[in-house]
Amino acid sequence: MDNTRRDFLKAAALSGAGALLLPAFASGSPKKKAARKKHAIKLREGAIILFQGDSITDAGRDRKNSESNNTDAIGHGYALFATGHLLEKFAEKRLKIFNRGISGNKVFQLRERWDEDCITLKPDVISILVGVNDYWHTLDGKYKGTLDKFLTDYRELLKYTMQKLPETQLIICEPYTLKGGGAIKPEQWYPMFDEYRKATRLLAEEFNAVYVPFQTSYDKAVKRAADRYWAPDGIHPGLPGAKLMAGAWLKATGLRKSGKKKNKKEDSDLT
Repeated sequence: MDNTRRDFLKAAALSGAGALLLPAFASGSPKKKAARKKHAIKLREGAIILFQGDSITDAGRDRKNSESNNTDAIGHGYALFATGHLLEKFAEKRLKIFNRGISGNKVFQLRERWDEDCITLKPDVISILVGVNDYWHTLDGKYKGTLDKFLTDYRELLKYTMQKLPETQLIICEPYTLKGGGAIKPEQWYPMFDEYRKATRLLAEEFNAVYVPFQTSYDKAVKRAADRYWAPDGIHPGLPGAKLMAGAWLKATGLRKSGKKKNKKEDSDLT
């Protein structure tokens, strides 16, 4: 990535003026920007929710099991905690929740299987967590991806999705790392990986998607316990990390509450 590209993304993220720098943002009115800040996921009765991404979402799920609302099919990661919460809180809505994350996937690999593992399910809500492999796999020289390719591939995936499913609600999750994890060598990962995180935020704004700031959640968490407590290798969450991520996901999407009545104790759950 050349210096011009890096400076562009840094300027966009640091100034908060990404909407002025990307063509897709230029036509956005102030009212639309204000609405984005209050954006939350709405669930109809029978809504279909799909979790997509790499190993963090996969979390050891049984890929031979394609059922919805099934523990083996959901895996043992953040998607399981979030799914359990949603199925209990919104029991009357009869939700159908699927996990189609696949370990090792980069954005272009999501696109290769997108018709089968996303479009055909016709989800009302699509949650995507991807990006760590798009950078990680370049470190051994076996993958020649770049930040520009990541941004371009991701944007095209989202465009295709909205063309096929114009009413679907998008959730873009921030890829993250914990610097004290066993797989993280700071001199290799930073500051470059930070640009991948910033790119996902820009895309969330461009596509009016809910954004889940996982890095922020972890940055706060490591003040309470060491990095490896939450994610031993700095990437794949352990049990507390998965619970933390589910709470961050539910909070960002506005789905932490049932919406029927206020209960301070329940509202504090999964935070």
